[in-house]
Amino acid sequence: MSVNDVLVAGAGPTGLAIAAALSETGLRVTGLSAAAPAKPWQNTYGVWLDELPAPELHATLGHRWSNVVVHAGQRTIALDREYGLFDNQRLQQYLLDRCERHGVVWRTGVAAAVEHRESHSLVHTRDGREFAARLVVDASGHSPSLLRRPAAPQVARQAAYGIVGEFSAPPVNLGQMVLMDYRTDHLTPEQQRESPTFLYAMDFGDGRFFVEETSLAHVPGVPLSTLEQRLRRRLEARGVAVRQVLHIERCLFPMNNPLPYLDQLVMGFGGAASMVHPPSGYMVGGALRRAADVAQAIAQALGAAGATPLSAARAGWQALWSPARRRRRQLYLFGLASLMRCDSLTIQSFFESFFSLPRPEWTGYLSDTLSTAELARTMLRLFVRVPGHVRRTLIAAAGAEHALLRRAAFGQA
Repeated sequence: MSVNDVLVAGAGPTGLAIAAALSETGLRVTGLSAAAPAKPWQNTYGVWLDELPAPELHATLGHRWSNVVVHAGQRTIALDREYGLFDNQRLQQYLLDRCERHGVVWRTGVAAAVEHRESHSLVHTRDGREFAARLVVDASGHSPSLLRRPAAPQVARQAAYGIVGEFSAPPVNLGQMVLMDYRTDHLTPEQQRESPTFLYAMDFGDGRFFVEETSLAHVPGVPLSTLEQRLRRRLEARGVAVRQVLHIERCLFPMNNPLPYLDQLVMGFGGAASMVHPPSGYMVGGALRRAADVAQAIAQALGAAGATPLSAARAGWQALWSPARRRRRQLYLFGLASLMRCDSLTIQSFFESFFSLPRPEWTGYLSDTLSTAELARTMLRLFVRVPGHVRRTLIAAAGAEHALLRRAAFGQA
């Protein structure tokens, strides 16, 4: 049996990104995918244009907007930051082309178990086949079969129900992208007391729009049926009817999964490695940015004398989840826990204050580009700026979530 350098399990956006980056270091990479790696992706993936790590990625965007706004309370806040939506087929083909140029070989199968030996690991598939590699990277999604992580008593989930279609009237202004619309004037008083949800919407041009009702995070996830009802009520309140449905999007994924154990011999990437950004739920842009650094660390480790699956995995985990990055994650998780304590009025006031921060601070917070010190200063500045009723919610969160703050202070995962 031949032994490749790396086996990557998973062929979603993050799996293709890390497979491409690894192959470009000169490593021999095999991909293992439950279906053909060119199988279409169903969900939509957004990104801030200034997050794209390479100019050629701009060609993978299907839409882009410079008119991006947030509706919170009585304010419409112009963000002055360009936003894009990937064309899934273009992004997928771009990553597959990079893989092909550097010799990635794709196999179809589902990883079921992994067996570690001194110099390599052996992946067993559900249908009884075996693949050997010096390192295994699990990029198979939020519920990976090969990675181990601590049990989580409560997992907050982002949920969304969306429609791409044609409408009787524009649901948003022409040429506009709405990042968040938390207004609740279309809801009954009882519904306004329930978990807040917001509209995420954009003009696709040619009479097509995408509208999606989203719950940022909730334990358990807000039912998709509830989100569909709220979306339709929101549209009806604005005199907008759905004329033709071109695509339905349904999303439900964890926002605060614990980190996998960082001492294990399998490396992770994407949802398998808990890379969802807690303030937003975004992951693909971050995975595209970070794949090269993780791949370089793995390649260097595998190139060292006496390399083992453990030494390569440790190098990859260190590049992905350094102590500083783990500390920042605890702060972000505290921020998420704080927002989950907010009612509709409080969360609107929070975002009014958040988007009034200096632009480098709120953009860095959403993109995870701040240093630990900068992140702490940004959160403190926001605490000072928010109205009193929001500050009281944050103080209550600090009391209830003191373990997150303690772990951030002492660098614990």
